[in-house]
Amino acid sequence: MRANYQRLGDYIRPVDVRNKELKVSSPMGVNIGKFFMPSVANTIGTDLSKYKLVAQWQFACNLMHVGRDEALPIACNESEIDLLVSPAYHVFEIVNTKILMPEFLTLLFKRSVFDREAWFYTDGDVRQGLPVSSLYNMKLPVPSIEEQRRIVAQYQAAEIRIRNNERLIAHLEDTAQAIFHHRFVENIDPNNLPKGWKIGHIDDIAILKVGGDKPKVFSRVPTRDCEIPIYSNGIDQKGLYGFTDKPSIREKSVTISARGTIGYCFLRYYPYFSIVRLISAIPKEYHSLYYLFFALKNKNLTGDGSVQNQLTVPFLLTEDFIIPTAKELELFYSEVHGLYSYLTIIEKELDLLRGLQSMIISKLV
Repeated sequence: MRANYQRLGDYIRPVDVRNKELKVSSPMGVNIGKFFMPSVANTIGTDLSKYKLVAQWQFACNLMHVGRDEALPIACNESEIDLLVSPAYHVFEIVNTKILMPEFLTLLFKRSVFDREAWFYTDGDVRQGLPVSSLYNMKLPVPSIEEQRRIVAQYQAAEIRIRNNERLIAHLEDTAQAIFHHRFVENIDPNNLPKGWKIGHIDDIAILKVGGDKPKVFSRVPTRDCEIPIYSNGIDQKGLYGFTDKPSIREKSVTISARGTIGYCFLRYYPYFSIVRLISAIPKEYHSLYYLFFALKNKNLTGDGSVQNQLTVPFLLTEDFIIPTAKELELFYSEVHGLYSYLTIIEKELDLLRGLQSMIISKLV
């Protein structure tokens, strides 16, 4: 495909359609992950008629801060509904979709080499932005339309399987949540607990550990020497930060986000390294794992209310927890363990499918 490198500007043209009739009222932004998301900007009192509309198969990109982020936030609107973006965004469309497919161009923009080249062109800009002329002058591999269709079909087939698996995972999680609610929430009066139950604290059933600094041995991607995942506070990719050679936590456990999205919980089945004060709750008995996860997940933890709001171990230890009998915990474990065993198999397939998509994109050179 190297022989088919073409100037991007020869295939696209700018679009500037304003929201004059206020058809759309919810502005969107573009993430460095190359997708649209609700804007976090405060638009109270803002004249949205000056904002730009992005129609189906049109692209929007934020050319500012590319140098800072080392990536170009750019996305294609694949929906039939017009999207609204800031007037500072650049919007464009493909001139002839019979020569270049918007779905294929989206894949080209997802290549790491594209972001590196975009970052390179920001060197001369004081604000580290990418000039429009530089974007249009970038060269991309454009094979025949038949080859584009084949590549897009491969990528979309994996995408469909990913979406189906994600829906199945959500169904399994909802089922486990319903079982938890039935056993430990419905008809349970904290002031009149069943025999053998008690009001206690999390340290009755778990040991808490706090993540430390980033390890000296570090890799952004898994390697033969660095295959242990590093987790930090966060939601994207379940808080995955990178990889190292030795774990700090070896037991099955629950991690709790102590900063940012406070109280967000994930089950961890395999050894990992915890950083940035991510809290790990390690069950004292194996059969407490799933109860611990759902009890924390349903706790609506908010932190200690300090200036920089965060969740601390001392604060977590003051929270009341209903502690059922060991027999009840064992029964709950046996009921949901099969669900989560199946769920982990699906998650492994998801990793393989996402790896396949990455491989498809990496070959577009």
